[in-house]
Amino acid sequence: MKKSFQISAILTLCFALLLNSTVFACTGIRLIAEDGSVRYGRTMEWGAFDLFSKVTIVPQNYVFKGLTPEGNNGKEFKAKYGIVGLDMINKDLLVDGMNEAGLAVGLFYFPSTPKYNEFKPENAANTISAQDLVNYLLTQYSTIEEIKEGLPKIDVVGVVEAAIGIEVDSHWMVTDKTGASIVIEYINGQLVINDAPLGVITNAPTYDWHMNNLRNYLNLSFEGAPSKTIEGVKFTQTGMGSGMVGLPGDMTPPSRFVRAVAWTQTTRPMENSDESLYEMFRILDNFNLTLGADRAEGTGEMFGKDHSTMRSATIWTTSWDVTNLVFDYHTQDNRRVQQIDLNNIDFSDMGDELVRIPLDIERTQDILDRTPNLK
Repeated sequence: MKKSFQISAILTLCFALLLNSTVFACTGIRLIAEDGSVRYGRTMEWGAFDLFSKVTIVPQNYVFKGLTPEGNNGKEFKAKYGIVGLDMINKDLLVDGMNEAGLAVGLFYFPSTPKYNEFKPENAANTISAQDLVNYLLTQYSTIEEIKEGLPKIDVVGVVEAAIGIEVDSHWMVTDKTGASIVIEYINGQLVINDAPLGVITNAPTYDWHMNNLRNYLNLSFEGAPSKTIEGVKFTQTGMGSGMVGLPGDMTPPSRFVRAVAWTQTTRPMENSDESLYEMFRILDNFNLTLGADRAEGTGEMFGKDHSTMRSATIWTTSWDVTNLVFDYHTQDNRRVQQIDLNNIDFSDMGDELVRIPLDIERTQDILDRTPNLK
């Protein structure tokens, strides 16, 4: 009886872990073309409700105020650099973006893992919340080296976000013009900055765990498996792709991390950023998710499930050309690639207000009718 109970408990725990792992599903990657141009991109999965993200343009000298558990009394910081980013839930909170210096930052859900700095009321003036961090990094820094030097000097604390009723459990991937990437995490109250030479991020567990897990997939190869002769019988691969046999196909963060590494490390030669744009979306489209229970971030019982304005759990997909300062994206409503060129924005002459524009002119797929007139 006791043994039966133990087995049942173990199976229940395993199912709960599997269920939780399929809930959190954003994927980020970096690509570097042969001419040295660098792109960072990601998918945004959130299956509970529409984030109503908009393109947000932040002018130079715009002033933000950090959040703390006590309210809007955190660190005040002025934008050194203009930004183009994507916000969420109709707030001044960026989750993905690039500044005019060519630094790109993305926030990724990191469920039940981070423990931020301890909040000390006497340090409120040097404190920001986790949800403020994308804003802070993009307005204050131009390179990863600057972040490594400056970020340890501020406190990043957990603050409950009213829209979801919990603290925003997050970690962040940062990429700059040199092609370097890092993953920022807060573990046991301490800042951890991981160099990310492969330029890939998903969700929990910690980044170092994902890198260690890659050792289980050293057999993967872009080359097809060679033929073998056994007892005089020759066996050949049944089709293309046999070198990737064993590549995990589920949507858990560990499996997506492995797939993202496999696809980014086996891209075709990309001459320049124009070609890497094709590869970026080709790779990221492998991670699209449909609407439905437990198929994307936010589909747990604690969240609402108003899907009335949603067509997909992959709400948007981005590609940030940090070399040429061009932003490309497509959305759940329109697969056409849309573009914003930061070179055509004068961030120093925008006034002192944020500018927001909708992701789509109309939330519908524009279709080019190519039917020939044969009359």
